[in-house]
Order: sequence, then C-alpha cells, then structure tokens
Amino acid sequence: MTNIDTSFNFEIRKSKIDAQSLSEDLRTDKGLGGIVIFEGRVRNQSEGKEVLKLEYESYKELAESEGKKILKEALAKYAQVKSVICIHGEGEMEPGDLAVWVGAASPHRDEAFQACRYVIEAVKHRLPIWKKETFKTGEAHWVNCREHHAIPCN
Repeated sequence: MTNIDTSFNFEIRKSKIDAQSLSEDLRTDKGLGGIVIFEGRVRNQSEGKEVLKLEYESYKELAESEGKKILKEALAKYAQVKSVICIHGEGEMEPGDLAVWVGAASPHRDEAFQACRYVIEAVKHRLPIWKKETFKTGEAHWVNCREHHAIPCN
C-alpha cells in the first residue's frame, strides 16, 4: 500500500506507477463493493506507425491543482463514490508502460464506473500534459493531450 489519502489522491509522477498498490488502496473500506479501475498504457502503434517511445511533460503544479479539482467534482457529482485516485505518469515510457491510472470505489458499480469515466475524460481534456511520440522511423511529434493536435518536432 502507498500510504496515501485513500478517499482522494491526484499526482503527476515520474516514478513507475504501481497499479497493484493503488488497487489495494481502493480496497481498504470493505463497504465499497464497486471498484472500477482504468489503466492507460502506451501503445506500440499510432497513426499506422510503430511507436518506439513516448515522453510525457506537464506543467506539474497546474496539472496537479486541476487534477484535484476534477477528483472533487467526481466525488460531488457521484455521491455514492467514496474514493477516487488518479496518477498520471511523466517522463519517457515504452510500449506497454502504464501512463495513467484511475480508480473509483463505491458501494455499487454504476457510480464507480461513471466516476472513473468522468475523471479520465476530464484529465485528458483539461490538464496541461503533452506527449512526444517517437516512431521507429525516427520521426517524432508532440501531441497536446488537451486538444489532441500533433505538432511536428522538426
């Protein structure tokens, strides 16, 4: 277990995301029977090209502040949800690496599913996080995750 506030936690993290430990954090309250987890992993292809690596960068202070707002919104919107956690990776990652982890826990499944979906969609659209895709061809470009527009690196 990670010794974090298990009702609510948002972080941008350079170190590897420990999905098992985060999952255990959601399971501390035995009254929460609906636990939903989303794992966003680096794909080995994008735009029909083979991906060598991704590099995530963020405006960390703003991203963490806005991320915490998103979690508070989820807890307010889905009143049965008692715990919500989101960790987004930063730095260089290879295909298969865990880039983002979201978990929500509630007495029942419906609100846990809704809260988890709300958090990942809001994170993707509102946080100042960018990724650089590097392909096996040597080509690379930056993607603004908020707007999903590719920006060439050349």
